[in-house]
Parts: sequence; structure tokens; C-alpha cells
Amino acid sequence: MSTHAQRERLLLADLLESVGPEAPTLCEGWTTNDLAAHVVVRERRADASAGQLIPQLAPRLERVRKEFAVKPYEELIQLIRTGPPRLSPFALKQIDEAANTVEFFVHSEDVRRAQPDWTPREIDPVFADTLWSRLERSARLLGRKAPVGVVLRRPDGQTAVLHRGTPVVTVTGEPAELVMFAFGRTEASRVEAEGDKDSIAKLYEAKQLGI
Repeated sequence: MSTHAQRERLLLADLLESVGPEAPTLCEGWTTNDLAAHVVVRERRADASAGQLIPQLAPRLERVRKEFAVKPYEELIQLIRTGPPRLSPFALKQIDEAANTVEFFVHSEDVRRAQPDWTPREIDPVFADTLWSRLERSARLLGRKAPVGVVLRRPDGQTAVLHRGTPVVTVTGEPAELVMFAFGRTEASRVEAEGDKDSIAKLYEAKQLGI
């Protein structure tokens, strides 16, 4: 039985293949070719991918990503489909599920929502709960740079604190939309924000959410 991460991996690969290498994405300045290279490097070059979290290593990460970006697009997609090498930590099902479920979902939406005719993806309740669970665990990290207090709320009333502080903005939406919001895709997420206008404006203008 496939895991959520395995399913999202294949959906991302199929989507990248369908739109081609020059399609836009929500990742500023990146085409789908750039995004595909990023996904491959993250899984296959641990020596470089640390640059995602350590600013001093970011230039090296970008250099390696650009090296992969010149590979044939079809090769990058196949590397995504086949997954990480056997000795990679990501090859362990538990780590793959924990680290890649949301990663692949967000990047699929980065492609989907950048297209002019995009339509919302139907999310089944089990996967919605999985996304919410992952969001609850990572909320504080994702929202650490938010300029105001932020509470995320599902339509059923469940909440997660993205950032402690005052004034507070409450952002309501389905788990998939709240994930996109928390990962910095604020303008592309279908949510409702409640709070004073200045605080909401600061939150949307900050562009400092996500990792």
C-alpha cells in the first residue's frame, strides 16, 4: 500500500511532466525546470541541501541546483519518480512520509496554482487530516518570522498557533489552504483572515512565512 508521500511524489512528477519545463510556478523566479532540479537536489545531494536551513550554505545549494537544472527535464522527472538512492535517509519509508508528504504537496500546488486556468484539487478527509497534523507540528517553525500573532483555524474550529504575539490575525480555511498559507503562498491560498486591517496587511506583505 502506497504512503501519502509516495502518492504525492507521483502526482508531482505527473504534473511537472504535463506542463513542461518552462511553465511558471509560485516559487518566485523559478520555472518548473528549476523546481524539478530543486526537488532532486534536496533528495540526492545532502551535502548541498543543508543550505535550505543554514544561510551560509545557501550559495552552494543554489550552485548545485543550477548544475542539475541543465540536465534533461525528462531525466529530472524520472529521478523524482524513482525516489532517492537506497542509502539516502529519505529512502526510509518513515522519514519519506514525515519529510516529503507536505513538501511534495506544496510543490505540486506551486505548479498547479501558477497556471492561469487552475482549479482546486479535491482533498479527501484522511489526507486533509494528515496535512493538518503535519501543520500542527511545524506551525511554530513556519511562522517564526510573522510580524503579528497568527492563529490558523479549520472550519470545524480546530486551531493551531502559527506565531504568538499581539495583535492577532486568525486565518480560517481548509487544511490544504492553511498549509499553503503557512508555507508562504499567502496570495495563492483560499483563506479568510480576521483581525484589524493593518495587521492583516502586514501579514500579507511580510512574505516571511515558510521555510
